[in-house]
Amino acid sequence: MQYETQAITHAGSLAIGQNRVLRNTYLMLALTMVPTIIGAFAGLSTNFSFMAQYPVMAPLMMFAVMMGMLFGVSALRNSVWGIAMLLGFTFVAGWFLGPILQVALNLKNGAQLVGMAAGGTGLIFFGLATLATVTKKDFSFMGKFLFIGLVLLVVASLANIFFAIPALSLTLSAIAVLIFSAYILFDISRIIHGGETNYVMATMSLYLDIYNIFVNLLSLLMAFSGERD
Repeated sequence: MQYETQAITHAGSLAIGQNRVLRNTYLMLALTMVPTIIGAFAGLSTNFSFMAQYPVMAPLMMFAVMMGMLFGVSALRNSVWGIAMLLGFTFVAGWFLGPILQVALNLKNGAQLVGMAAGGTGLIFFGLATLATVTKKDFSFMGKFLFIGLVLLVVASLANIFFAIPALSLTLSAIAVLIFSAYILFDISRIIHGGETNYVMATMSLYLDIYNIFVNLLSLLMAFSGERD
């Protein structure tokens, strides 16, 4: 009887802890949208002409900067500086939205497309987050497949920087939307089942899912629905 009571108490404590991580993650995720939006407005007023001059080096430099900041968030995840680094990362990520937002807003229906991409991203996130939370299904089995898919996606995307094949870019964007949508299920499932107990890292994972879905969804909308002068 004593062991059963202890087991129930332990299970209850784990559930409370996991719910706390999930709640803090959602709160932090909402907070990261503030520096992202500020960074995006800063990016809209930034001259990114150097990207046209260095079409290969510029994306690689941006990728290196983001990877470096992600490493910083991971290294500081157990301190308040981890939160500061995370917010700094989301500002820079928002700033790096500048080029695609500038292209989108130069279209006749650019503002509408940005709104559709944001709305679509929100629907995908809330739909999949609800599914993972309500069903409490363990999606950890997807981890290896998603990791392999992500590695192949990154390699193909880096290769396409050199080849610049439009059809391949659209294909990769569609695949990216699917992969990062699946990652939402995987990442929230990890939090619910105790696979991720650090809300800074949990927030970073979900933020990257949302960020990549938005960017690739916007790319697809511009390609298929963009109205040019």
